[in-house]
Amino acid sequence: MPTLFRFLFVLAVIAGVVYGSMVALVMLVEPRERDVTVRIPSERLNPAPAQK
Repeated sequence: MPTLFRFLFVLAVIAGVVYGSMVALVMLVEPRERDVTVRIPSERLNPAPAQK
């Protein structure tokens, strides 16, 4: 039984480290805002009429 407790303890420590790093990222990192430009070819906006 001690190995089961040790295994669960290790999993809990790993989960705590992951959770703590996620909280640190949320609290300490500020995203930068910037403009995004996407070029769309004119052929996609004004498709040529279908030839029969």
